[in-house]
Amino acid sequence: MNISDSGCAALMKSILCAVCDQFSAQLFKVESGPREVPVLCSSTLLVNSSQSNRAASSFCSTVWDACQNVSILSSPFASSLQGNNVVPADSGSSKLNQLAQSKSVFCDAFGGSSYDGSICFDGEQVSLEKSETLVLPKGLCLEKIGNGSYLNMVAHPDGSNRAFFSNQAGKIWLATIPEQSSGGTLGLDVSRPFIDLTDRVFFDSSFGMMGMAFHPNFAHNGRFFASFNCDKIRTPGCSGRCACNTDANCDPSKLSSSNAAPPCRYHKVIAEFTANGTISKPSSEQSASPSEVRRIFTLGLPMAFNHGGQILFGPADGYLYVMVGDGAIRDDPYDFSQNKKSLLGKILRLDIDNLPSANEIGDLNLWGNYSVPQDNPFSEDKDLQPEIWALGLRNPWRCSFDSQRPLYFICADTGQDHYEEVDIITKGGNYGWHVYEGPFLFNPQQSPGGVTPANSIHPIFPVLGYNHSDINKKEGYAAISGGYFYRSSADPCMFGSYLYADLYGSGIWAAAESPENSGNFTTTRIPFSCAHDSPNNCSTIPGSSLPTLGYIYSFGEDNRKDIFILASSGVYRVVRPSRCNYACSKENVTATSLPTHSSGKKSTNLHRVLCLSFFLSSMLYVVI
Repeated sequence: MNISDSGCAALMKSILCAVCDQFSAQLFKVESGPREVPVLCSSTLLVNSSQSNRAASSFCSTVWDACQNVSILSSPFASSLQGNNVVPADSGSSKLNQLAQSKSVFCDAFGGSSYDGSICFDGEQVSLEKSETLVLPKGLCLEKIGNGSYLNMVAHPDGSNRAFFSNQAGKIWLATIPEQSSGGTLGLDVSRPFIDLTDRVFFDSSFGMMGMAFHPNFAHNGRFFASFNCDKIRTPGCSGRCACNTDANCDPSKLSSSNAAPPCRYHKVIAEFTANGTISKPSSEQSASPSEVRRIFTLGLPMAFNHGGQILFGPADGYLYVMVGDGAIRDDPYDFSQNKKSLLGKILRLDIDNLPSANEIGDLNLWGNYSVPQDNPFSEDKDLQPEIWALGLRNPWRCSFDSQRPLYFICADTGQDHYEEVDIITKGGNYGWHVYEGPFLFNPQQSPGGVTPANSIHPIFPVLGYNHSDINKKEGYAAISGGYFYRSSADPCMFGSYLYADLYGSGIWAAAESPENSGNFTTTRIPFSCAHDSPNNCSTIPGSSLPTLGYIYSFGEDNRKDIFILASSGVYRVVRPSRCNYACSKENVTATSLPTHSSGKKSTNLHRVLCLSFFLSSMLYVVI
């Protein structure tokens, strides 16, 4: 860039390299269009912000002072200012003081603060620090509120005590969730599904309905989406482009068949449905038409294995995130995960509110009825398919956004032979597969499609994970199920921990991040028990009092922020630790700080409960 001043050059380098920051999606936030320069910290509000106080002075002012009289070739500030009509479009100037009349004009265009939790760039890697260190909990107390086996759970977008549950075969139910400690069970009538899609879902061990998502405005527009597999031989309307195509430098005729099926016989589908007309009715009377409103996305699967399937809406941007596996049983032999023109082994980000015309779908080479958000990574990496948000994943199995930090996106990714991992997902991030399995270099046994050289990528390594031998020493096999950051008040000693589990080993972990937003976690495998007063009896491991959950398929979170475990043996909820005799010094403190109810009767009852609890604790002390 021919910058003669070393001080200005150093600042410019840090600004350009901010695109690689963990929080780049927020630093380069888009309003009128993609920006080439991150939001530079400029406000005096920084002194009192939650961001590290190292930026008490204005970084934007520092940049202006160092670079205002320095010529900058191909200055990113010039194009950005021209796009905002601050300077004439034909201006050839490359000095800041010729692009902007003053420091205040410059910082109005490029500055921002970290006030109220937003993020700005201060010349260093973003790190949102907090002084409190999480203490890992002693154990996880569960109550069993349902006996059914479900693969997905999504809280009702209306904020009520209801949630949707779905199974792999293709049915969705709307259920009422009981209050904790009420003795109630899941209010779900198996004979009355909200919608039944079993006639179009191809259901097998690795196929079925893998995900569902409800529009953030579902309570008013009734829009919801199902992610499932179909068989083009058995199901009419199951058709679409194969993920192995010339754009991805792939020839389907050269692929080996899987499951005795030809390549792209099976498809990954995201279809839109509507519940309009029944939204205002009681849960037991609500239903949706099984007729598709539109086909949002269809992807032919070259191989019939790891293909992900979860979908969820981003709470901050309202876009639909789609998790797609590499499709292979082993090795990702055709290197789809690292292929920037393939959608396999990726996380996609789609706009389903601004729908294209039929002509636009063809002209833009889209895979269905969606548009591409203008700030997707392809705006900075022209080699990427526009739909891609992140790449280098094997089979992302359960991702979530932290309900307290809606920009914090975390995913579990199942490993192959050795390592299961958890990743913090960022814009354009490459998570290494099949060059790496977790933090370790991976050597595929078969790779007819080639192997991406390790020195050609910049992988983001896992923040959490475990070796297969650590969880299942006899079989050496494992598969991670991602969970949630715990934000419920039921177990204050668990608050802020990230919960995740293993599908086969019935192991559950709690990970504490310190400082918050740093990506530095301390994790422990925690014991778990079933509450003595659980509404449904928990089966126990022979010769032990520990509950046997069976396979842990997934986790769920309701509108109260309670966390649920969806297992082959039923639906379990995390409850107060004292119900399992786990010690938590914060539990009584949390109970006494509960807000006063509007009903005097409820407030009085709460007071009686707390007094009784204190009395019993005192008596226990005397007995001991």
